[in-house]
Amino acid sequence: MNILILHGPNLNLIGSRSAEIGQKITINKINTGIRRHVRNEDFQLKILQTHKQYHAINFIQRNRTWANYLLLAPMAWARYDYAILDALKISKINTIQILFSNKYSDVTKSNSIFSEFCTSTLIGLPDKVYLDGLDHIQKSI
Repeated sequence: MNILILHGPNLNLIGSRSAEIGQKITINKINTGIRRHVRNEDFQLKILQTHKQYHAINFIQRNRTWANYLLLAPMAWARYDYAILDALKISKINTIQILFSNKYSDVTKSNSIFSEFCTSTLIGLPDKVYLDGLDHIQKSI
């Protein structure tokens, strides 16, 4: 199973936000947790964190025939980035939207432009919700 993980804008600074609420979550800890979670599974991962729309679109387009699933944490893109949404629609990758609980983000399923397109939307703490997404994929195969 080939899985793309696309971390949206400012997720490289999740450690700053988590420190404000007394936690120690970083993008490196999230990625390490993801890799550990699939260590004994037949999953191949490609992970990208970017602020740049065109990097995200290139990542989706270049991997559209390779990927079976995409875990997308859109962050600010969730409100306005129709170019990324269009790339997802064209690529036809099964996409699971990853949203963070309100301590970390004010993006919700109802205000995300990706919600109608994505096969599922999962909401939770940053260090847990990606793992929930991987478990969701595992159950679907």
